[in-house]
Amino acid sequence: MSRPFLRAALPLALSASLLALTACGNKPAAQGAPPMAEVSVVTLKPESVTLTRELTGRAEASQVAEVRPQAGGIVERLLFTEGGSVKAGQPLYQLDQTAYRADANSASASVARAQAELVNAQKSAKRAAELAKTQMISGQDNDNAQAALRQAEAGLRAAQAGLQSANVPLGFTRVTAPISGRIGRSSVTRGALVTASQAAPLAVIQNLDPMYVAISQSSTELLQLRREIAAGNLQGSDAVPVDLLLEDGSRYPQQGKLSFAEATVDPATGAVALRVIVPNPDQLLLPGMFVRATLANAQRKDAILAPQQGITRDPKGNATAMVVGSDGKVEQRQVVVNRAIGNKWLVDSGLAAGDKLIVEGLQKIAPGAPVKVTEASAPTASKSVAAR
Repeated sequence: MSRPFLRAALPLALSASLLALTACGNKPAAQGAPPMAEVSVVTLKPESVTLTRELTGRAEASQVAEVRPQAGGIVERLLFTEGGSVKAGQPLYQLDQTAYRADANSASASVARAQAELVNAQKSAKRAAELAKTQMISGQDNDNAQAALRQAEAGLRAAQAGLQSANVPLGFTRVTAPISGRIGRSSVTRGALVTASQAAPLAVIQNLDPMYVAISQSSTELLQLRREIAAGNLQGSDAVPVDLLLEDGSRYPQQGKLSFAEATVDPATGAVALRVIVPNPDQLLLPGMFVRATLANAQRKDAILAPQQGITRDPKGNATAMVVGSDGKVEQRQVVVNRAIGNKWLVDSGLAAGDKLIVEGLQKIAPGAPVKVTEASAPTASKSVAAR
């Protein structure tokens, strides 16, 4: 092969090598861009929720009466069953009434004597009036007879009042129940000596239907609630329903309602005393029992509830969320959450109705990346929330 031919073939070989290298370098571009990440989103919608607060409390009897004697004497009989139910006015104790019966008999005799004297005075006054008309007796004698009649009438009324007074302690010898309810054990037995209005009660009666539940709420929480209601963020609830959880964690079947709120704050605890009234027909609640009360404080309309799996925390603890923008790319949002409602967060700011919150595929995306969107089924949550 001649040298001129070699000189002509060398440029052609170099050109072919360069074309081959260029084709190899452009091979990845020919395969196309990597596929977009697929994510599942939940489109946020405004909801109406009832905000509640869980507080601890103790059950109390709605009425408590300590049974004390109003007359002294020896206890002759107990007329009730300890631990049973009693009705108002039902006899509970019978005291010895010998002395009181004697006083009542004496007063009754005084009434009979006064009645006899009145009859004689009436007859004397009548005769004196007739004789005075014919001037058979002087006017002074007639006046004395009429005055004696009025004195006899007053004497009868006094004797009747004395009899009534004597019957009062006689009636107190039978001690009755002041209210209806469950009566506890008796502090005295048959043969015991009791005195009028003694310090120690004979027994205690408690009305267990309805029952009270005494709870307390922090004054700080109460102020925050009132500020949010005043600002229009929340709507106050006029009738506050209350659900109870018993000591074993079971739900009490009857729903109560808030009936009383103290007007002052306890300086020792910084809390406001609240009272819940709840029906207790089966007497399942007993005084002193520990319960947890869930109160519906207020309602928030157009609230944003975000699924918890769509809210994450950055290293500083701030809540963040990934949403799909109108351009189909990922946006990172700083959000402020208020509290948990079931498996959702109540969002105060950072998210709005219509936002597409990413709940699945968060590990495969970054802010600004285009994504392929699939609508996920939103997890259901209760419309009420108890702040823990």
